Amino acid sequence: MPVTWIPGSGIWSNSYLFGGVLVDCGVLPMQVAPYRERIEEIVLTHCHYDHTAHIAQIRAMTGAKTAVHRLDAPALGDDLLSSAMLFGEKAAPVTMDRLLGDGDRVGELAVIHTPGHTPGSICLYHEGEEVLISGDTVFTHGSFGRYDLPGGDLQALRASLKKLSGYAVQGIYPGHGDPVREGGDRHIVAALQVIGGLHE
Repeated sequence: MPVTWIPGSGIWSNSYLFGGVLVDCGVLPMQVAPYRERIEEIVLTHCHYDHTAHIAQIRAMTGAKTAVHRLDAPALGDDLLSSAMLFGEKAAPVTMDRLLGDGDRVGELAVIHTPGHTPGSICLYHEGEEVLISGDTVFTHGSFGRYDLPGGDLQALRASLKKLSGYAVQGIYPGHGDPVREGGDRHIVAALQVIGGLHE
């Protein structure tokens, strides 16, 4: 099953559609509108405002259920923890229909808990397709998410990248930047090598 990339603009995150699952809501609702009949569930990779800004509008447009990791749910309405204040915005509390944990499934995607960028950061993985929708845990070309924001943790992020290196990954679909459709394992290993050289 192909992943549909809905590119974010500037600081706003990418969104992705896999089957009936929409991942992240940083893009404008009008970008999602062509797919609204397909969307059954919306999952947030983490609580940061650039990934969540339009969840209320997109949920209203699609009627989809919403999900986030249980550790990031309380931060959605917190200006500091959601980083909304960095964008000059106020965080609007959002009630989730479902709180996720490691190993849960959203549609055909498995939830991998990957803390470090935030306590409740997740990636979403499809074993058959060897696809990883990685949020801000790992980007392409050996890059990874910040760990200097509230709730960030370098050691946890390093452990999360180590965890991801154990998965067979061809396609990486990150929260920011362009995805790659093959050789994703190499990008994870590169990120792990870089973060291995950092110190607290």
